[in-house]
Amino acid sequence: MLSVAISSLVPRGGVATKRRMSSADHPSNRPYWSRAGAALGARLALPLIPGYIAFGLAVGATGASKGFSFIAVLLMNAFVYAGASQLIAMEIWPAKLTLATILGMALIIATVNARMLLMGASLRPWLGPLPWWQAYPMQHLTTDPGWILAMRYRAEGGNDAAMFLANGLVLCGVWMTSTSVGYWLGALVSEPRRFGIDLVMPIFFAVMLIPLWRGGTRKMRRGIAWLVAGGVALVVQHLVPGWWFIIAGAVAGALAEGFADER
Repeated sequence: MLSVAISSLVPRGGVATKRRMSSADHPSNRPYWSRAGAALGARLALPLIPGYIAFGLAVGATGASKGFSFIAVLLMNAFVYAGASQLIAMEIWPAKLTLATILGMALIIATVNARMLLMGASLRPWLGPLPWWQAYPMQHLTTDPGWILAMRYRAEGGNDAAMFLANGLVLCGVWMTSTSVGYWLGALVSEPRRFGIDLVMPIFFAVMLIPLWRGGTRKMRRGIAWLVAGGVALVVQHLVPGWWFIIAGAVAGALAEGFADER
């Protein structure tokens, strides 16, 4: 349902009309700000809210079950704002912090969040002309579903920066609220896994893959990279203790995609 919502949120005709209007009103094709764009961004965020609530509840409940204080979870959600890496960090959080454990966690989390580098690069042609004090703070609001929406909107000719900002603010507000509620609910649940909380993250990201699939004969081989990444991760998880399967799967998938592009 989430994938269908993401892929169908921006109708081609409506955005094409906005593209003609923006090119006429803004001949330089520079990003601009408007109330209409803000309203559009907030409206496009609405179908994503149920998935965000489920994910946020899982992150908050995990923090409670791992013994983190509410303030610590609140600050992590505000300043890190990356649900996948937050869940992984809390799962692998050691009983005693040492330099080795800190470096190990940093490496794993950096691998998980490496996709943000590419997302930020893809946003530069759109938001790059804005002043730094406008463009850079908005990058903190970049999320996987929000980025998919933004790229679809941009590809259809949209150029209103208010759309990206409003969409990100709505989702961020939902995230902070749901993680806070999840923390207090998690404090009442002794075994969160009994309720399937540990399945929220893989389901969330599996659904996110669907809008990214473009299909076509030439594109079929790109799906091989996904299969390679998942297969290698499963094998490494079975053979090597710890969370190294995340790094192994990511590297294997990246190499497979690189060879596919070369061909």
